[in-house]
Amino acid sequence: MNLLIDMGNSRLKWAMTMAGQIMAGPPLANDRVDRQALIKLWKGIYRPRRIAVSCVGAGHLLELVQSVARDLWLDIDVILVKSQAQAFGVINAYQQPEKLGVDRWLSLVAVWQKYHCPACIVDCGTAITVDLINAEGRHQGGMISPGLTLMKNALVQGTAALKFDDTNYLFEPANSTEAAIYSGTLAAAVGLIEHVMSKQPANLQLILTGGDAELIAGQLNVAPSIVDKDLVLRGLLCVLEGRT
Repeated sequence: MNLLIDMGNSRLKWAMTMAGQIMAGPPLANDRVDRQALIKLWKGIYRPRRIAVSCVGAGHLLELVQSVARDLWLDIDVILVKSQAQAFGVINAYQQPEKLGVDRWLSLVAVWQKYHCPACIVDCGTAITVDLINAEGRHQGGMISPGLTLMKNALVQGTAALKFDDTNYLFEPANSTEAAIYSGTLAAAVGLIEHVMSKQPANLQLILTGGDAELIAGQLNVAPSIVDKDLVLRGLLCVLEGRT
């Protein structure tokens, strides 16, 4: 058994692996990550052979995770994955490959290894990231935009009379400010994805991941999409298995 840990900007996601299968555990919001919470999550699982970590979040949380892991399992092998110029059949488009977020890199790896097709990969999380990969496994670059919650927070912080509201409303022109913000931010995300897809070949597969993937996928007016919420974890598994 191995332990996979995906440390994002908002949540820590994790999973155990057995015979190549991913068994996800309950995610933990970053503002709830502390020593006791991590010990509670992991003290009941079997000792992993190895731990693979993807971290784009705060450095002190990474240090905490590593410390707790070694407290629970003395001398455990903790692998902190980094983006590469070329690996697992994927060629990184960045001139400085290490500058590509490791979560985006692992999603590219996971998509290429699992689906092996040209794809548009959209991570609908704290930020919305779009990455394109062609039929030869070559990354074509990407885009980054604020995620739905980040867009709402920007409106709240930049205006005097608005309050944050995480209620889901109908996606349509609205008759209240809260519903209008919901529809406006969702439309921005949908419009970004549809614009990118309109410029790509017809055979490109759209794959969405991240916490808002299902919400956004349900409003897209493009060819059928795939929602795969465990892409980063799948990428970590590829690294541990050494797939090529």
